[in-house]
Amino acid sequence: MTVASRPGRGRGAVHPGAWWLWALGLATAATRTTNPLLLALLIAVSAYVVAARHTSAPWSRSYAAFARLGLAVLAVRLLFTVVLGSPVPGAHTLFTLPEVPLPHWAQGIRLGGRVTAESLVFALYDGLRLATLLLCVGAANALANPARLLKALPGALYEAGVAVVVALTFAPHLVADVRRLRAARRLRGRPDRGLRGLLQVGLPVLEGALERSVALAAAMDARGFGRTAAVPPAVRRTTTALTLGGLLGVCAGTYGLLTAEGTAYGLPVLLAGLAAALAGLRLGGRRSPRTRYRPDVWDARAWLVAGSGIAAAVLPSVWAAYDPAALHPGVVPLTAPALPLLPAAAMLLGLLPAVVTPAPEEAP
Repeated sequence: MTVASRPGRGRGAVHPGAWWLWALGLATAATRTTNPLLLALLIAVSAYVVAARHTSAPWSRSYAAFARLGLAVLAVRLLFTVVLGSPVPGAHTLFTLPEVPLPHWAQGIRLGGRVTAESLVFALYDGLRLATLLLCVGAANALANPARLLKALPGALYEAGVAVVVALTFAPHLVADVRRLRAARRLRGRPDRGLRGLLQVGLPVLEGALERSVALAAAMDARGFGRTAAVPPAVRRTTTALTLGGLLGVCAGTYGLLTAEGTAYGLPVLLAGLAAALAGLRLGGRRSPRTRYRPDVWDARAWLVAGSGIAAAVLPSVWAAYDPAALHPGVVPLTAPALPLLPAAAMLLGLLPAVVTPAPEEAP
């Protein structure tokens, strides 16, 4: 198998950072609405792109795991509403549970009692939004090669990236060792389950992991890992100020985007924080001079993939200033939600990666 034919590493493979920007854009759009029609549209968009562009690599199977996690989150959210109640008033009682009396210091909390249709619909909207966020993150994990993404990290995060790459590389070896040792014990008629089996399987696995760690440490030391270049003190101070200030700006801007009061300043502060943080990382990369073998190119397709996700995030946020009720349908009184056309069209832009990116190349 040639390098170009490996799953997820073909010549037309899109930069993994573009996939993450696309997915984070869809996730941002999900935070701006509780409309179940728009959230269902985002889920359909992410699922279609994953189905069309995922490979047979191990990380590509993560979307199904995130889907199961999203269903579990939705079920837990509805269960909490049924058991603990909801502050949403309602006139349509579905059923009534036996209510457990609580002491006076637990005022505002109840166990059991009346369950209304309005409270369940509100919990459904809220849980569906969180499930959509998880599915968007799962789409990024299923489409972006984690090793290539870590290889594209800036030099300032070189050590952290290497640590994660080593962890991702060693994890499959540990799983393979456990399976091999359990199969060997079964062939010898020895137990491979329970506390005794766990200890007798875990010790050889730990021994093999330590041997691989020592061998890897020797290889990294022989190749000069950890060397740093001398930089002036002024550059170090500027790097620290830009990085910390940028991270604070990102946090403040994200908080502003997630709250109704901070919509006006959220996006400018977020963009300024991102610019400062990127500048700090660029300066910090001078300490770790390194080269990349066959680096991923950020080409026009990567711009289209990332841009479709950004557009899906920005346009609903703009629409929220004109018609917030369309993005957040009310439950009191209980009415059917309407589908706003412009936000829906913006979210459909998330389908662009399924058109502009090539089909994954599978191994023959």
